[in-house]
Amino acid sequence: MMTAAPIVVEVPGSRNDAINTMVRNNLTGLPVVRSSDGKLMGIVSRRDIFRKLDEDQLSLIMKKDCITIGPDATLAEAARILSDKRIHRLPVIEGGRLVGIVTPTDILREVRNMKTDMKAEDVIRTTCVTAYEGDPLTYIVSAMRISDVAAVPVLDANGDLTGILTDRDLFSDQISDAEAAKKLGVEDPKLIGLRNVMPLFYTATEKYLANDKTVKDYMVPKPATVFRKTSLSEVARIMIVNDFGQVPVHGTKDELVGMIYDVDVLRAIIGAVE
Repeated sequence: MMTAAPIVVEVPGSRNDAINTMVRNNLTGLPVVRSSDGKLMGIVSRRDIFRKLDEDQLSLIMKKDCITIGPDATLAEAARILSDKRIHRLPVIEGGRLVGIVTPTDILREVRNMKTDMKAEDVIRTTCVTAYEGDPLTYIVSAMRISDVAAVPVLDANGDLTGILTDRDLFSDQISDAEAAKKLGVEDPKLIGLRNVMPLFYTATEKYLANDKTVKDYMVPKPATVFRKTSLSEVARIMIVNDFGQVPVHGTKDELVGMIYDVDVLRAIIGAVE
């Protein structure tokens, strides 16, 4: 289930060390280990970095005292932690050393292959924050930061779902020159423009946003959706195939009823053992 020998970043280290490691390996977060002995010291994600964009020391950016599990933990135990805590990285520790990491994607593969009666509507657990397609991009960046969401369904003037905007989309095409990218720690010009790099997600980055751009300019139009009665195994398959962390959920009249996230889908595993 776990990913063995995960890619890590070391302390002492800098913000740019973490950013460049994420970029080169197409990751959104990393375990942080002590360089002297490999001991796990914390977890750092792209959100952590943008919450403290003015901080350079990795030890002051990372989350400390992170939740861990042992290699003998069950699938249901890992799923419950990820889902209940709504986290995306669960380090596996053996003998005081990091030996692996479990992510929602690892468990989604199990959900995809299982038979479950649970539906999408059974596990929607968060309030759905939406955006209007004509909203200024500078506004929605702040709204996403305040709401602490990584994606918003986009509605048109009639209230119909017309797109989705994610933190990945906010980065795409925003940083197009080497000097601007270097300010965010992306030092290799060849890596500029990767969609899963460091999203312009927090207000510290708003100086890079053009004031005349709207949500419609950067959203993904006609997004994939699931029906409220779609089984969680099918939701898991859609997420894996498309590399989605979330999918809008619609009702019988195509109305938007919410958003389902990867950590919500893990409830299928928990429900199977309860």
